[in-house]
Amino acid sequence: MKKDRLLIYFKEEPRKDSFIYGDRYLILLIKKILFPKKVSSLERVFINLCKGFDFLKVEYIKNLPFHKIRKDDRIITLGIGKSALKGYKKSNKIIAGIGLMTHPSNWPNLFKEYPISVYLQHSEWTAAIYNRWYGENHCKIWPAGIDTNFWKPKENSTKKHLLLYVKFLWNKEENEVKLLAPIELFLKDKQISYKIIRYGSYSLTDYKELLQESIGMIFLCEHESQGLAYQEAMSMNVPILAWDKGVWLDSNRFDWGEKELVPASSAPYFSEECGEKFHNLLSFKSIFNQFYAKSTLHEYSPRNYVINNLSLEKSASKMLEIIKEVYGS
Repeated sequence: MKKDRLLIYFKEEPRKDSFIYGDRYLILLIKKILFPKKVSSLERVFINLCKGFDFLKVEYIKNLPFHKIRKDDRIITLGIGKSALKGYKKSNKIIAGIGLMTHPSNWPNLFKEYPISVYLQHSEWTAAIYNRWYGENHCKIWPAGIDTNFWKPKENSTKKHLLLYVKFLWNKEENEVKLLAPIELFLKDKQISYKIIRYGSYSLTDYKELLQESIGMIFLCEHESQGLAYQEAMSMNVPILAWDKGVWLDSNRFDWGEKELVPASSAPYFSEECGEKFHNLLSFKSIFNQFYAKSTLHEYSPRNYVINNLSLEKSASKMLEIIKEVYGS
């Protein structure tokens, strides 16, 4: 008797030519040479799920051609864009996500075009958007795993500075002037050493080294569906002071038909042991002394939170629960 197989897919949108016919292949080659280890956040989600299954000793097959799928196979697709499902003509139910679209209005008939059983989102606030469009319980929450073995602090490391992580998504120039600059001035006035790192401009090794020396991290991003970067910091046991405006600010939301205020979070996985949050510059100044003192005295324990909620094993176990709900075993 053949054993039911678990098939996991990750497919990206095919690259298009930029200037002349076929130049996409040359551009891809150049990028591989210049950035040999550059992995997108969505691909990292796929890689970490596979690692989690490896830890749990769950067998799976990656990216098996669709025509080789058997009728009892269980399917997970974590691709990017609509092409991730292009050519799928089987009747097997699919667990799909995370980045097949930016908003459900981009693919309103997804559940009619393909035998999608559930669509995955990383957090409660993003899942709520999809469930409003597709219907209750069509979207399930599944947090990606953090590799706590890689993101592990060295014992007795010297803490030298605060780290400012900057990932402004909207109104970037205004936020640089009205939020980042005043925070820098505030830290300078207090003679607190700090370093700045910006989203998309660092290697994992550089980030890890900075975290190793960080007393805490000020995380400046309007909202995150999950927030792998700040969770990697927490896995390094670096407390977080997160700017959290509490609402979704994507400038495209009105074009997508969102007329009401949508709750959101920059740190959707968080507790008192992880650090603190602030809403604006005034609340930053109000909470900072408490955050800095507790961070210096090691009174937060963010790594424990990650291990208990967001480890590779926890993430893979949650996926197994979803698989059981969909396929019954």
